[in-house]
Amino acid sequence: MKKKIKNIIGPTLFSLVIVGMIIGIYFLGIVGLFDILGVQYQSSWSLLLFVVSIFILGLPIDLVSGAVADLSVKKLRGKTSVFVVRFLFGFATNWIAIYIVDVFMSSVDLALGTKLVVSLVLTLFEMVVGVGEINSKDK
Repeated sequence: MKKKIKNIIGPTLFSLVIVGMIIGIYFLGIVGLFDILGVQYQSSWSLLLFVVSIFILGLPIDLVSGAVADLSVKKLRGKTSVFVVRFLFGFATNWIAIYIVDVFMSSVDLALGTKLVVSLVLTLFEMVVGVGEINSKDK
């Protein structure tokens, strides 16, 4: 019985730590980006809620968008074309998630240009982090 509990608790805690680290990286990145862009927000908690909401809303949107992007690039030959298509899908996904969260949260208000810049930076970050994953699938 104790072994079963360890087999459940161990992977669960590991998963929570990994998800926490990912959200922390997103949070710190967005805080820094918002400071650079001069975005005003009511509190750190509202900004944390904003980042977590983008992350949670972005997951299902990203799953659908990623599947469509994978289908779209199957027939493409050049690496540049594949990169551009994946970038456009990723950018659209991030922009949709940021737009929806911004509409529903009054404590963080972003201008259109700021939404576009944040979407661009998040997409570039995701593409850089995911490069090894994409290349390993191609081999």
